[in-house]
Amino acid sequence: MADASNILNQLDLSLLLMDDDKPFLSRLERAMTSRGFDVTTANSVAEGMAKVMSKPPAFAIIDMRLEDGNGLDVVAKLQEMRPDVKIVVLTGYGNIASAVNAVKLGAVDYLAKPADADDLVKALMADGGHQPAPPEHPMSADRVRWEHIQRVFELCDRNVSETARRLNMHRRTLQRILSKRAPS
Repeated sequence: MADASNILNQLDLSLLLMDDDKPFLSRLERAMTSRGFDVTTANSVAEGMAKVMSKPPAFAIIDMRLEDGNGLDVVAKLQEMRPDVKIVVLTGYGNIASAVNAVKLGAVDYLAKPADADDLVKALMADGGHQPAPPEHPMSADRVRWEHIQRVFELCDRNVSETARRLNMHRRTLQRILSKRAPS
């Protein structure tokens, strides 16, 4: 048993977290630190690139869309600097094309926001040949829809009319959705 403990202590658990949503980044940093990772954070592509160039981590959780660019640029650089890195890409805008692109660049998994810390750890620690098990409690379709509407609403600076226009939705319908609590 002592050998397994020594191996775990010698394991490089350096982790780069990249996201421009500072409250989410802070929560995720606390959650991953409590799970034993040595966490470094970045909230922009430029900051992430600088941290990758100075000391490439063993693991990374990278948001795909950041204010100053695309997180996939950091994925490519990190893969170049440290080929054994395990990367999970997060996004609020999941689609098949971007998922395929993330995996081609070296990501081991691609998860939709908001992702649970336990699901992220499972994805990072998954054996290369095996897919991680599906989440124990995945979000319902209603919850995914609600999260998407909330994200677009925030990106439109909480402007109901602009959000409704971008979602191709009637303004009153959007107001009713926004006034309700998040579905489970």
